[in-house]
Amino acid sequence: MSTAQQTPARPTNGLSAPPGPELIPAEDLQRRIAELGREITADYAGRRPLLVGVLKGAFMFMSDLIRQIDLPVELDFMATSSYGDSTKTSGVVRILKDLDADLADRDVLLVEDIVDSGLTLAYLRDLLLARGPASLQVCALLVRQGSRPSAADLRYVGFEIPEEFVIGYGLDLAERYRNLPCICVYDESAAGGAPNSGG
Repeated sequence: MSTAQQTPARPTNGLSAPPGPELIPAEDLQRRIAELGREITADYAGRRPLLVGVLKGAFMFMSDLIRQIDLPVELDFMATSSYGDSTKTSGVVRILKDLDADLADRDVLLVEDIVDSGLTLAYLRDLLLARGPASLQVCALLVRQGSRPSAADLRYVGFEIPEEFVIGYGLDLAERYRNLPCICVYDESAAGGAPNSGG
């Protein structure tokens, strides 16, 4: 697991001044994802894992990750919500889209964009384990410092990040900034105020 450190933001994807400092450059993301892909390939050799992506935030991570896994894989997706349009988790997890696949006797790898309080992860682990998979592991791109999950809950981790709200590479604020190729710390003053859901 790598620890992210802030650097000045670079102009990118039509945002002449991204709203906050760059935390993880695009090249560092791709380097770490390639490493995770190699680890998963070795650990699941001879098996066909089912990767479950948590929408919407994990879609870019999962897309890049599967291209680094040298195995036959299957994909499915869930959508959850615990943030709404806020920078703070509400503490309530809602399932917006459930899985199509049957998990019974499958080797399941849950792919998360970020583990924050650990509430969503704990809820999803319990939900998926109740469906009888042969195994269930978690791959998280980002883990916030001070989050509650134990090391046993997180088999694969990309980066540990500070306790700040981050955007980019699939992560949003009120549906904005997902298309940034890097991870940035959100600075409301640099963004000219918090966007609303209609923005």
